Amino acid sequence: MLLIAVAAVRISSRSGLPSLLLYLGIGIAMGQDGVGGVAFDNAELTQVIGYAALVVILAEGGLGTKWKEIRPALPTAVVLSTLGVAVSVGITAAGAHYLVGLEWRQALIIGAVVSSTDAAAVFSVLRKVPLPSRVTGVLEAESGFNDAPVVILVVAFSTAGPVDHWYVLVGTIALELAIGVAIGLTVGFLGAYGLRHVALPASGLYPIAVMAIAVVAYAAGALAHGSGFLAVYLASMVLGNAKLPHAPANRGFAEGLGWIAQIGMFVLLGLLVTPHELINDFWPAVVIGLVLTMVARPMEVLVSLLPFRIPWQEQALMSWAGLRGAVPIILATIPMVAQIEGSERIFNIVFVLVVVYTLVQGPTLPWLAKALKLGDNAGASDLGVESAPLERLRGHLLSVAIPDGSRMHGVEVGELRLPPGAAVTLVVREEASFVPGPTTVLRHGDELLVVATDPVRDATERRLRAVGQGGKLAGWLGTGDGRTEVTTTPTRFRLPGTRRRKPSKAGRGKPPKAGQGKRSTRGPR
Repeated sequence: MLLIAVAAVRISSRSGLPSLLLYLGIGIAMGQDGVGGVAFDNAELTQVIGYAALVVILAEGGLGTKWKEIRPALPTAVVLSTLGVAVSVGITAAGAHYLVGLEWRQALIIGAVVSSTDAAAVFSVLRKVPLPSRVTGVLEAESGFNDAPVVILVVAFSTAGPVDHWYVLVGTIALELAIGVAIGLTVGFLGAYGLRHVALPASGLYPIAVMAIAVVAYAAGALAHGSGFLAVYLASMVLGNAKLPHAPANRGFAEGLGWIAQIGMFVLLGLLVTPHELINDFWPAVVIGLVLTMVARPMEVLVSLLPFRIPWQEQALMSWAGLRGAVPIILATIPMVAQIEGSERIFNIVFVLVVVYTLVQGPTLPWLAKALKLGDNAGASDLGVESAPLERLRGHLLSVAIPDGSRMHGVEVGELRLPPGAAVTLVVREEASFVPGPTTVLRHGDELLVVATDPVRDATERRLRAVGQGGKLAGWLGTGDGRTEVTTTPTRFRLPGTRRRKPSKAGRGKPPKAGQGKRSTRGPR
């Protein structure tokens, strides 16, 4: 099974197809119509496992979301996830009712189910196509936010009896989203505060603690009758941007769990479907997919983005990038568990729609991005910075990786102009390490160990990222986030814990003169 999964990943990366389809294929091959002959029809168990997997996937997505990229896109993503979902549900349901002949309840359920986008599917295709941060921010935030209102709509439409009036439904959605936002932010900030101020006995406990906090956010949101999915996404986003110790390890652990969750979920969904029953629902699914892709999604984007003055090229890409992944298939099990009439047909239609239109949209997304000239605006590659706290020394050890494309390549260590209290103590290059001097030239592939005192830790990271984006003149030419304090005072290289002159209130302490401070250690000239 492991070899099959590895082969699926390689095929996916080379073909440009989301791995979703390959894992679904593995599940179908193992099912009752495949070579495995495994009979599985427990929709309730599939829904429970799918919800658990979705919590892990949303947590992984939140931890990897950069606040500086998502903040400008936040209003756009919120409108897309609320007003946009309503537009998409209405148009898709009308198409399913009038063109396919489904009853209104069934049509509304399908319209709600397929209105949820999947970040994993979108970015697995676009991982090699650099896009403007506004586009990626909107798509990522939308995929994290729109699961919550969609789940509420599907549950409401799948409840026995008449559907509530629209204003009651809107009020319920607003209340549950507000509860989810409040609980998610509260749990996230409290968890981040605790992890920063409590030294765990082993570094391997930090990733487990982060995922545990994310699960607590979901549980608290669900128990409070709010949106647990929105709570877990927001809590994870707060944790991912809180500069926690061992942040890359936390994200790597969550990414691994996310892959396990996706693989298990896709295989299980493949087992649940009965392939020979899909034939009768193939063309209805194609018709509904055409309405969704060619009418509902473009109208959703057009109406939602009208107040934001976004260029038409970006709107066109967002319209085509509304990929559907495993989430709609999981949501299609809700009416099956509720025993709504025609629920099995709904599941089959959603399954076929997701597979067919992922095959169509997935490989063409990179081509469309380049055709719209949105794939040529890539900035310099960002640095990978990992922070380990030095509790007793009141400092931080930053591990900085210089990737290909970073403009830190060719910059001398002295030209980094780090704040007083920070120093590059070690450079690892081609599996060899050495202590740098002020004239040491940095290269692609280098890994730096930077020691920074607690007061200048954030300023040091901002300065490093600014140089990685703008080169040695970052700050002078307006490169960076605009918050970095740049000093021309030569950097003094000291070992952690050595005595140095107390900085002034302005944070610009003068270095000791030559001959003073015998316990100071300078880098080689």
